Amino acid sequence: MNRSFLFLSVLLIFAVASCAPAAEEAETGAAVGDAPMADDQAASDDPLTGAWSGSWGPSAEHRNDVTLELTWDGSALSGTVNPGEEAIALDTATFDPATGDITMEANATNFRGEEVHYMIEGQVAGSTMTGAWTHAGGEGDFTLTKQ
Repeated sequence: MNRSFLFLSVLLIFAVASCAPAAEEAETGAAVGDAPMADDQAASDDPLTGAWSGSWGPSAEHRNDVTLELTWDGSALSGTVNPGEEAIALDTATFDPATGDITMEANATNFRGEEVHYMIEGQVAGSTMTGAWTHAGGEGDFTLTKQ
């Protein structure tokens, strides 16, 4: 066989192979090396799910540390204040992704054993949540950062 013909045949095979989709791309629709949607992109679509920590209190001098665990499924919001042994489940919670408005209600037991109903209204902007809380005996503000 002529060496030129053999060389051109091999070159043609490589050229055709480089134009054809990879087997993985043909099966999955994605080119080899294309990664599936990154977790951080999925997380950016969900501005709430996860742990938030910060403080709340009636004044700048009187603060309490707080952790908030939230779960957002795109329409329903649920969560727990201070997860653990003395966790407080949110009774109701709403979030408007268009405005960043968030509302939450929870019932807690104070140090005298009395039930206290908290009303919480806030604003989510990126990884920060700020707002105000009220109950029959007081009011104040809070600031949380998504962890």
